[in-house]
Amino acid sequence: MNKYLYGLLVITVFAFSHNACPTADGPDYWQVHGVESGDVLNIRREANWQSEKVGEIPPDGQCIKNLKCVGGLTIDEFTNLSKAEKEKIKKERPHWCYIEYKGITGWVAGRYLREGSCEKVAN
Repeated sequence: MNKYLYGLLVITVFAFSHNACPTADGPDYWQVHGVESGDVLNIRREANWQSEKVGEIPPDGQCIKNLKCVGGLTIDEFTNLSKAEKEKIKKERPHWCYIEYKGITGWVAGRYLREGSCEKVAN
Protein backbone atom coordinates (compact mmCIF):
# COMPACT_ATOMS: atom_id res chain seq x y z
CA MET A 1 0.00 0.00 0.00
CA ASN A 2 1.52 3.32 -0.95
CA LYS A 3 2.13 6.05 1.66
CA TYR A 4 -0.73 8.23 0.38
CA LEU A 5 -3.36 5.50 0.78
CA TYR A 6 -1.96 4.48 4.15
CA GLY A 7 -2.13 8.10 5.35
CA LEU A 8 -5.70 8.43 4.10
CA LEU A 9 -6.66 5.23 5.90
CA VAL A 10 -5.11 6.45 9.17
CA ILE A 11 -6.93 9.79 8.94
CA THR A 12 -10.25 8.06 8.22
CA VAL A 13 -9.86 5.78 11.24
CA PHE A 14 -9.04 8.72 13.51
CA ALA A 15 -11.92 10.79 12.14
CA PHE A 16 -14.36 8.25 13.52
CA SER A 17 -12.59 7.83 16.83
CA HIS A 18 -14.67 9.18 19.73
CA ASN A 19 -11.94 11.66 20.76
CA ALA A 20 -10.52 12.63 17.41
CA CYS A 21 -12.67 15.06 15.52
CA PRO A 22 -15.35 17.16 17.16
CA THR A 23 -16.69 18.57 13.91
CA ALA A 24 -17.11 15.25 12.08
CA ASP A 25 -20.59 13.81 11.98
CA GLY A 26 -19.37 10.49 13.36
CA PRO A 27 -21.35 7.25 13.34
CA ASP A 28 -25.13 7.11 13.12
CA TYR A 29 -25.34 5.15 16.39
CA TRP A 30 -23.26 4.72 19.54
CA GLN A 31 -23.06 2.06 22.20
CA VAL A 32 -21.99 2.53 25.82
CA HIS A 33 -18.36 1.72 26.54
CA GLY A 34 -16.44 1.81 29.82
CA VAL A 35 -19.37 2.13 32.24
CA GLU A 36 -19.14 -0.33 35.13
CA SER A 37 -21.77 -3.04 35.55
CA GLY A 38 -24.41 -1.77 37.97
CA ASP A 39 -23.75 1.87 37.00
CA VAL A 40 -25.38 4.03 34.31
CA LEU A 41 -24.40 6.67 31.77
CA ASN A 42 -26.26 9.86 32.67
CA ILE A 43 -28.08 11.85 30.00
CA ARG A 44 -27.86 15.56 30.83
CA ARG A 45 -29.85 18.62 29.69
CA GLU A 46 -26.61 20.45 28.73
CA ALA A 47 -23.07 19.37 27.85
CA ASN A 48 -21.86 19.69 31.43
CA TRP A 49 -21.51 17.09 34.19
CA GLN A 50 -23.27 19.44 36.63
CA SER A 51 -26.29 19.93 34.35
CA GLU A 52 -29.68 18.46 35.22
CA LYS A 53 -29.97 14.71 34.64
CA VAL A 54 -32.82 13.91 32.20
CA GLY A 55 -32.27 10.18 31.79
CA GLU A 56 -29.82 7.34 31.94
CA ILE A 57 -28.44 4.54 29.78
CA PRO A 58 -27.44 1.10 31.16
CA PRO A 59 -23.80 -0.04 30.84
CA ASP A 60 -24.77 -2.35 27.95
CA GLY A 61 -26.84 0.35 26.19
CA GLN A 62 -26.95 0.26 22.40
CA CYS A 63 -28.93 1.91 19.62
CA ILE A 64 -28.00 5.39 20.89
CA LYS A 65 -28.69 7.79 18.03
CA ASN A 66 -25.88 10.28 17.40
CA LEU A 67 -27.28 13.77 16.80
CA LYS A 68 -23.96 15.68 17.14
CA CYS A 69 -20.80 15.91 19.21
CA VAL A 70 -18.70 18.81 20.47
CA GLY A 71 -15.33 19.20 22.16
CA GLY A 72 -12.47 16.74 22.19
CA LEU A 73 -9.40 16.80 20.00
CA THR A 74 -9.13 17.88 16.38
CA ILE A 75 -7.32 15.59 13.92
CA ASP A 76 -4.35 17.97 13.94
CA GLU A 77 -4.17 17.95 17.75
CA PHE A 78 -4.61 14.18 17.92
CA THR A 79 -1.83 13.65 15.39
CA ASN A 80 0.73 16.22 16.48
CA LEU A 81 0.49 16.85 20.23
CA SER A 82 2.20 15.02 23.06
CA LYS A 83 0.17 12.85 25.41
CA ALA A 84 0.37 15.52 28.14
CA GLU A 85 -0.84 18.23 25.73
CA LYS A 86 -3.73 16.01 24.60
CA GLU A 87 -4.79 15.34 28.19
CA LYS A 88 -4.75 19.08 28.95
CA ILE A 89 -7.04 19.82 25.98
CA LYS A 90 -9.40 16.96 26.90
CA LYS A 91 -9.81 18.53 30.35
CA GLU A 92 -10.34 22.02 28.90
CA ARG A 93 -12.62 20.83 26.07
CA PRO A 94 -14.35 17.61 27.13
CA HIS A 95 -16.03 15.55 24.44
CA TRP A 96 -19.86 15.55 24.71
CA CYS A 97 -22.41 14.04 22.37
CA TYR A 98 -26.05 15.03 21.90
CA ILE A 99 -27.98 11.79 21.57
CA GLU A 100 -31.40 10.22 21.51
CA TYR A 101 -32.01 7.06 23.52
CA LYS A 102 -35.46 5.49 23.85
CA GLY A 103 -37.19 8.81 23.17
CA ILE A 104 -34.97 10.87 25.51
CA THR A 105 -32.63 13.48 24.03
CA GLY A 106 -29.73 15.05 25.85
CA TRP A 107 -25.97 15.17 26.30
CA VAL A 108 -23.68 12.35 27.41
CA ALA A 109 -19.93 12.29 28.06
CA GLY A 110 -18.35 11.14 24.80
CA ARG A 111 -15.59 9.21 26.55
CA TYR A 112 -18.21 6.57 27.41
CA LEU A 113 -19.30 5.99 23.81
CA ARG A 114 -17.98 4.00 20.91
CA GLU A 115 -19.38 3.32 17.48
CA GLY A 116 -22.38 1.00 17.58
CA SER A 117 -25.38 -0.01 15.55
CA CYS A 118 -29.13 -0.20 15.85
CA GLU A 119 -30.72 -3.36 14.55
CA LYS A 120 -34.37 -3.16 15.46
CA VAL A 121 -36.28 -6.41 15.25
CA ALA A 122 -39.52 -6.22 13.24
CA ASN A 123 -42.60 -7.57 15.04
